[in-house]
Amino acid sequence: MELFGTDGVRGKAGKKVSAMNAMYLAMATGIYFKQFAKTNKILVGKDTRRSGYMIENAIVSGLTAVGFDVIQIGPMPTPAIAFLTENMRCDAGIMISASHNPFYDNGIKFFDCNGNKLNRDKEEKIEAIFKNHTMIEDAQATDKYIGKSKRIDDVIGRYIVHIKNSFPKPLTLAGKRVVIDCANGAGYIVGPTILRELGADVIEVGVNPDGFNINEDCGAMHPTTLAKEVLKSRADVGIALDGDADRLVMVDEKGEVVDGDKLMAVLAVHLKNVGALNGEGMVATVMSNQGLDEYMQKQGLTLHRAAVGDKNVVEMMQKNGINFGGEQSGHIIFSDYAKTGDGLSSALQALAYLVGTDQKASEAFDPYESYPQILVNLLVEEKRDFNTIKGLDTLKEKVEKLGMRHLFRYSGTEKKIRLLLEGKDEKKLEEMMEECKTFFKGALV
Repeated sequence: MELFGTDGVRGKAGKKVSAMNAMYLAMATGIYFKQFAKTNKILVGKDTRRSGYMIENAIVSGLTAVGFDVIQIGPMPTPAIAFLTENMRCDAGIMISASHNPFYDNGIKFFDCNGNKLNRDKEEKIEAIFKNHTMIEDAQATDKYIGKSKRIDDVIGRYIVHIKNSFPKPLTLAGKRVVIDCANGAGYIVGPTILRELGADVIEVGVNPDGFNINEDCGAMHPTTLAKEVLKSRADVGIALDGDADRLVMVDEKGEVVDGDKLMAVLAVHLKNVGALNGEGMVATVMSNQGLDEYMQKQGLTLHRAAVGDKNVVEMMQKNGINFGGEQSGHIIFSDYAKTGDGLSSALQALAYLVGTDQKASEAFDPYESYPQILVNLLVEEKRDFNTIKGLDTLKEKVEKLGMRHLFRYSGTEKKIRLLLEGKDEKKLEEMMEECKTFFKGALV
């Protein structure tokens, strides 16, 4: 598809994600969801980017033009939109965010009435409508059938209560000093509020959005900022969210970033031990370390691997009757509490584990030895079909003969190729990665 990537539509604001494209995309979305409409309401939220104002107004115009009523709730985390779409009985939900991307990008994510991200088939149908200008022209409402919009500012409380209810009632965060870095993004109000209400001594970072500083040297994409603050304030643990707060990265009391696979491993086994894990396993992605596979096997659990993208993880979880999964990068899904990755909900489960076991984070979240792994991102001029790249099969064969695992894939949201190598010998990994970088630079850059 030309429009949709791995997580909705994303690109440079004012270009791919322009006011015109946003309006037409909203019309296409409205036309698609009309056939399932029960309440004739669509929820719209956003993160803290300056371009969100432009895109929000365009989306409201598009939706009302095809007869939908719109509820605008302003800056809120992506998982809050998923929750509130279902909670407020809306026919669909839309989140305006480019997640971890820089401020100059923006994006549009879609949810159905149950708070689930749209699968590929639904996205293809919306994109087909987007390209059918005659269909869009014919669908525009007139007279009393034109929709209306309303801004509601107090729904933040619903989400705060919902997230707090996922934290075990007998426990409290009293006595715990927690640093939270909200990436100057959508979680800058709800994050610190939830932690304080649960009793934590909270130190805030990245809570002064100005429309341009989202993800800038802060948040889940830059955990060194959080690590420095954890050491400076002698905190028990640090939590970093990304721009739309659907991703979690943790830092232990020593200022070390907790490996995402290890965090999920500990939480999966904990769920098993308390009888709360469904499906006798968890879902991760092809990016996860082989060490996670081996650890799960030792615990009598199965690791299922999905394609990259939290919605792919969710789909596999639903298919296998599993209620826990996530991505190494920080999208963690507790489906008993959230329909998508939720940085705050996941953080509370991790904090509950720390409090309940009375362990330090450095001890609690280091259950096994990972295989050495190198991940490199390269900017590319075009995303050529791998089948057309001469010599790629030979390169893969060489990697495999060295006993390494490889994954070469294009980013679904940026003009980048991601190169992953994993093996037992770190020096050989580094040498092979240099060869891979040289190869792809010659082929794609």
